[in-house]
Amino acid sequence: MTVEAAYDALLRNGRLAPDPAQVRALSALQEVGDQLRATPPRGLFRRAAPPVRGLYLWGGVGRGKSMLMDLFCASLDGVPRRRVHFHAFMQEVHAAIGAARQRGVSDAIAPVARALAAELRLLCLDEMQIADIADAMIVGRLFQKLLDAGVAIVTTSNRAPDDLYKDGLNRGLFLPFIALLNARLTVHELDAERDYRRDRLAGSPTCFVPADAAARAALDDVWARLTGGAEAAPLTLRVTGRDVTLARFSSGVARVSFWDMCGRPLGAADYLALAAAVRVLILDEVPRLSSSNFNEARRFVTLIDALYEARVRLFLSAADEPERLYLEGDGAFEFVRTASRLREMQAEGWGEV
Repeated sequence: MTVEAAYDALLRNGRLAPDPAQVRALSALQEVGDQLRATPPRGLFRRAAPPVRGLYLWGGVGRGKSMLMDLFCASLDGVPRRRVHFHAFMQEVHAAIGAARQRGVSDAIAPVARALAAELRLLCLDEMQIADIADAMIVGRLFQKLLDAGVAIVTTSNRAPDDLYKDGLNRGLFLPFIALLNARLTVHELDAERDYRRDRLAGSPTCFVPADAAARAALDDVWARLTGGAEAAPLTLRVTGRDVTLARFSSGVARVSFWDMCGRPLGAADYLALAAAVRVLILDEVPRLSSSNFNEARRFVTLIDALYEARVRLFLSAADEPERLYLEGDGAFEFVRTASRLREMQAEGWGEV
């Protein structure tokens, strides 16, 4: 089944509403799929085949980019392919580069690219974003090698290529990669007017009190609506040499418990990495805070600050309303600011989903 046929099937059964911008993006994806099917498989005759031109699909949050790419990837039976969130992909790349350096390889990116090219004809990366110059330099050289090896790349992003790593440190070193994207991938803007994820949550509360079975069921419903029933998998973030794992992640949405995030010795760098990797965080079972769990309370404050600054949408269940979560003990006075932020984050239209 082609990606266009898969989309039409969703329209017929009422799971999607017609959207002209999505239909235009489908045509761009279908073209990549047609090229892949027409290109000879790996082997002697592959070398003479023209490279498959990939796609850079960008647009505002909630417009359906991830959904369309998932349909596209699922439609290509028989084509060796992989679909992965960009942040998770980069963590794997960093680990593989580290392993190559330990073996004394001079160009540690080369074996990573060879291993990927040996397995794949198509690499689908969701939510490309570049946060630091190290990632910027690695991804530029890696993409060049993958494209030269004949691997087609389809990626989604909230930013146009020219806006990637905007105002970043030493951004001039990153400009050749932007030129590579524009030259080797078709750049297509998904200019849908509707934010479908926001529509799915219109009027939905974001804080469920108390943190009981009813609250868990409500958060289950939020999760289902935001992910569209897509299969969840853990997302591991590599932060300053160690792993931070989010138990459930799908379509830019992560779901974790309070104790997963605040019961472990995590710090600001961990929460900043989380905030950069997700669009929505669903946080279960925030307890009452006091001097008895001061360390956990302090981490919760740091987590909320990171989410707030990154404009990450937050849904949570809690033992009480924000203003009554932390009433006594060291840190209670400072928590007033956190409670205010939690209230602001509950406002209709706050953040991006």
